[in-house]
This record gives sequence, C-alpha cells and structure tokens, in this order.
Amino acid sequence: MNINQLQNMLTTLCNANPQKLAAWLDEDKFVIQNCLLLLILCSSFYGASLGLWRDPLQSFYVAVKFPLLILLTCSCNAVINGMLAQLLGAPISFRQSFLSVIISFTLLAVILASLTPLILFLLYNLPAMASASAKEAHGIFLLTNVVVISFAGVIANLRLFALLEYLCADRIKAMQILISWLAANLFLGCQLSWNLRPFFGSPHLDVSFVRDDPFDSSFYESVFTILMNYLGD
Repeated sequence: MNINQLQNMLTTLCNANPQKLAAWLDEDKFVIQNCLLLLILCSSFYGASLGLWRDPLQSFYVAVKFPLLILLTCSCNAVINGMLAQLLGAPISFRQSFLSVIISFTLLAVILASLTPLILFLLYNLPAMASASAKEAHGIFLLTNVVVISFAGVIANLRLFALLEYLCADRIKAMQILISWLAANLFLGCQLSWNLRPFFGSPHLDVSFVRDDPFDSSFYESVFTILMNYLGD
C-alpha cells in the first residue's frame, strides 16, 4: 500500500460515507489486507502509550497485545455476528458482517492513534511510577484512557450504524443488529482483556506480558467481587 492509497483509505474511513464503505465489502482482498495493516499499526501505536508510564518493556508488550485483543475479538465474534444478522432478517452475509466489523475497528484504531499525542502529553506531566503519588497517577492515567477509548468507540460505532442502515435500508433493523453485535463484542472483549492483562501495569506488580494466572477467575467474577466488597463496606 503506497502513500496515496493510504491517504485515500484514511479519507474514506474518516468520512465514513456508507455508500463508499459498502463498496469495500465487495473487495475482500483490499479490505482484509489494508484495513488489517492499518488496524495493527494504529492500535500498536496507541497500545505502546498505555504501558509506557509503567516501563518501556511494558510499552512494548502492550504494543503487541492491544492489536491482538482487537483481532481476537473480531475473529471469535465473526460467526456469531453473522448468525445474529441472519436471525434478525438482515440482508447481510457472513462475509459482509465480518468486514463491516473490521472496518469499524480500523476506524477505532485510527481515532486512538490520532489521540496518542494527548496520552503522551499526560504521561509527560504525570508523577513518575516510582514516586509517592504513583497510585493516584495510575488512577488518573487509567480513567483518562477509559474516556479516550470510550469516545473512539462511540464514534466508530456511529459510523458502523450508518453503514448497517445503508445495507439494510431499515433504521430499526440496523439498530437491532448494532446492539446485538455490540453485546457480543463487549462480552468477549472484556473477558479477553482480562486474560491478556496487564495493559496499564500496576505500580506494585512486576512488568509482565501476561499475569501468572491469566485464566484464573474472569472479568465478570472480578467485577462481581468488587461490587460485593463495595456493598458490604
């Protein structure tokens, strides 16, 4: 992919014209190769910023894991998303549903990459990991990234909704498909993020690619335990 192709692709993605994006769904090789390449590069760039505050080695680990998390979520949900679209009576094939989600995640990665300078500016002004304020700094960094990722996710899914609405020619059906896809992606994505932790890196734990117990417990069990402890207190 040369510079002109990359520029045209980014322009189409950011404009998110449903008619042009729908045309991509008939170009499997173009979408799979170029969108995945862009997704990996942009998500790695943002992922590197997530672990940078903890340690440069953690930054490298997250640069590898962040695109891996996205690709695993897309791949594992490809069949489920296609089945949900068929069950809801949408004129969308398995191939189109998979490519639509890939396009959406690629836009998410592009937005995150564009916001990485903001994260780096925050890192520059945060107290060092070894300082007495490390715990508070970790909380600020975590919360900021949650807001940034949520913002990028909202924009990407609004664009995905526009594409689904164009394909289905039915606003209600497009909304039903989007909600069902989001539920499936969120359910699996949260659990995979738990298995692949750490991403930000805790000040009191050693740097590692994954925890020593990646399959111990689950994201949902952890949330339930935290809620019970909070309600108990």
